[in-house]
Amino acid sequence: MATARTSRKPPSRRNTAELTGRSSRAIEPQAREPSIVDLIVRKLQEEIVLGRRHPRERLVEQDLCVAFDTHRGDVRLALFELEKMGIVERIPNRGAIVRDLKPRDVRDIYAVREELEVMAVNILPFPVPDADIARLEAIQHAHGKAVDAGDLLAVFHNNVQFHRALFGLCGNTCLIETIEHLAQKASGIRSYAHAMPEALNDARRDHVAMIKALHSSRRDHLVDLTRRHLKPAVLAYVNAYRLRFGEADA
Repeated sequence: MATARTSRKPPSRRNTAELTGRSSRAIEPQAREPSIVDLIVRKLQEEIVLGRRHPRERLVEQDLCVAFDTHRGDVRLALFELEKMGIVERIPNRGAIVRDLKPRDVRDIYAVREELEVMAVNILPFPVPDADIARLEAIQHAHGKAVDAGDLLAVFHNNVQFHRALFGLCGNTCLIETIEHLAQKASGIRSYAHAMPEALNDARRDHVAMIKALHSSRRDHLVDLTRRHLKPAVLAYVNAYRLRFGEADA
């Protein structure tokens, strides 16, 4: 078994490009490259979102050291960040696992998300500036292309950007940060909705309808869409969880 490195080796531009899936030429000369901890956090979150890592799956530090060509200090910092996000759980004498959200936990999280997101759209000022609507349209165009291509990773990142831009219009920093935290906490359930093509198409249609509601300053319609938009993910996760673990709500 390979052993962890005892001295820190900063990630090279080549290693950074490999982990992010981008050419090093695409990195702006003045842009700060993400640290190895940032890259581990991003990669593990993506693997959980895409369903490549499942609830209760162990995240073995030594295996992660080998996979990311780094030492335990970096891996532990990354796992700590993921724990703060609510994606990973660290259990005494067992180490870290992908957090096991029970169906009741998911319903509770989404009940709070729904009310907070509705609060955000209720206080965002109308009319919405054309530049903000154009930004949402550009993000949704990229999201739609990703849905058509079946690129679930791009679907995830564009979906996050769309909702961040939408709720960011409310201008309440505390509310925006709380919505973001709850969305991160529920990252692990996204793969279950992503597994259904009809759910992705429904999400795309909702985004387009949300933009139209912003165009026409239809707050009532935007509120209805915000509530409806969250429900398919919860249903998909609850059904999949019961099939996988055969457990009732705890």
